[in-house]
Amino acid sequence: MSKGIKIIATNKKASFNYFLSDFIEAGIELKGTEIKSLRVNGATIGDSYVVIRNGEAEILNMHIKAYEHGNIFNHDPLRTRKLLLHKHEIRVLEMKMKADGYTVVPTKIYFSHGKAKVEIALGKGKKNYDKRETIKKRDLDRELAKGDY
Repeated sequence: MSKGIKIIATNKKASFNYFLSDFIEAGIELKGTEIKSLRVNGATIGDSYVVIRNGEAEILNMHIKAYEHGNIFNHDPLRTRKLLLHKHEIRVLEMKMKADGYTVVPTKIYFSHGKAKVEIALGKGKKNYDKRETIKKRDLDRELAKGDY
């Protein structure tokens, strides 16, 4: 990645479970202890997904560990967080979700010039045979890289 970007977490399950397209960078609305915890502990986005409610995009099941040095103002690790997107981006995502059956999944969380960002993508669910093809291709690539062919 380019200068000024520090990757916090990636969602490896997303590319295995979905055909991903239309990647968008979005800001995350975080509380004070959440941003501190992200800098120290990181986050988990393996089971998280994005929903659109009342014209706002929200990310669910994103786990940000509680900040160790926090006090009574510490945050709930699994709370729903608002994504900062433009209205037209939200409308496009909502239309594709309703019409084409896409799911919006986060692919990675990172700091870009000191601000927490999440990369989201439209995902079309893979069938079991597609997942088997992915596993087969990954194993073949691994064997070719080792030279055991």
